Amino acid sequence: MSERTGFDLTVIGLGYVGMPLAKEATAAGLRVAGLDVDPRKVEALNAGQSYIDDLTDADLDAMLAGGFTATLDASVLAESRTIVICVPTPLDEDHRPDLSAVEGATRAVAQHLRPGTLVVLESTTWPGTTDEVARPILEGTGLAAGADFHLAFSPERIDPGNTKYGLRNTPKVVGGYTVACRDHAVAFYSQFVERVVPVSGTREAEMAKLLENTYRHVNIALVNEMAIFCDELGINLWEAIEAASTKPFGFQKFLPGPGVGGHCIPVDPSYLSYTVRKLGYPFRFVELAQEINERMPSYVVARAQRLLNRARKPVNGSRVLLLGVTYKPDIADERETPAVPVAEALLDLGAEIVFCDPYVKEWTVKGNQVPRVDDLAAAVADADVTLLLQQHSTFDLGLVEERAQLVLDTRGVLATSDRVERL
Repeated sequence: MSERTGFDLTVIGLGYVGMPLAKEATAAGLRVAGLDVDPRKVEALNAGQSYIDDLTDADLDAMLAGGFTATLDASVLAESRTIVICVPTPLDEDHRPDLSAVEGATRAVAQHLRPGTLVVLESTTWPGTTDEVARPILEGTGLAAGADFHLAFSPERIDPGNTKYGLRNTPKVVGGYTVACRDHAVAFYSQFVERVVPVSGTREAEMAKLLENTYRHVNIALVNEMAIFCDELGINLWEAIEAASTKPFGFQKFLPGPGVGGHCIPVDPSYLSYTVRKLGYPFRFVELAQEINERMPSYVVARAQRLLNRARKPVNGSRVLLLGVTYKPDIADERETPAVPVAEALLDLGAEIVFCDPYVKEWTVKGNQVPRVDDLAAAVADADVTLLLQQHSTFDLGLVEERAQLVLDTRGVLATSDRVERL
């Protein structure tokens, strides 16, 4: 590495991906800076206040004591041996990849790029982005990738709320623009990741991430579609899944649900579909899976409507309790949560909705703040129908089974009865 003084690492993007990276690098003794465009995030971090589930205030205090600092000043990049870009890559209104944050971050790096720097993109994107989008911006400085600076891609594998696997013990895939670029990136990550997996190029590393999430997306869609027709056939799909999962080989258990959430599953396969469409034909598996998974919130509402009809109640004017509005259990992350389209459809039908979620203090749907209820026993008793959308461990499921008037369990965790149905 260069003898340049300054930071060993600057992380651009201080969210669910960037902060765990900064935490592990700091713990390994690296001097780390965090760069973001949001002054609220920078102020909170420097004050020792964490805003993500996987980083406690105590963790952040340890990071600050270890030399970590958050900043809005991009000039810190000029004094950084390694720069890792961890900015969001959402979809635009037409479901096409929106790389504006990646391009903006890369331009900021280019303005301060020095010879010998390692630049790594971790943001999930379509295969070819590192070479076709990031590299030309960086080489606009007159410095050449693979000769004057090192360029690599390493897909993030952060799983918010996962207490077993974190950044340190999850294998890290790394692909470089050249072999030397790859080797520099492998050496960097090996300082704080237990296993680094090198691949032959950036496209292979980019593809690995999309393959992982497309695999999950397609299989979730498979069981979601099965949930729809098994209900009509009178088959207990949940029991069938458990029976199939006793096979010790050739089967992996996936469960149906109210839809897919988070940044990865609803978004990442569309990046792969976008790439395939540039070849002139559709990626039919992905597009069909997207269609099925996006249908699930409306199917959940239809099932709730059926429950109310059996009780001779219309949806219009009925009180509907939504239990758990985050996209995963036991975290506060609401990104792409299927609870939003469920709530929107219920509001369109005239339902009175309330929610109960220990991780969400305020929740807005269609510009309206949804009333929050804290007393679970009273909430389920007062609701005409309860939709269990997320099974937070703090929920007393026995109480729900006992006191709720009607329940649609979209997670398969409640005992069925004349008042409780599973999806």
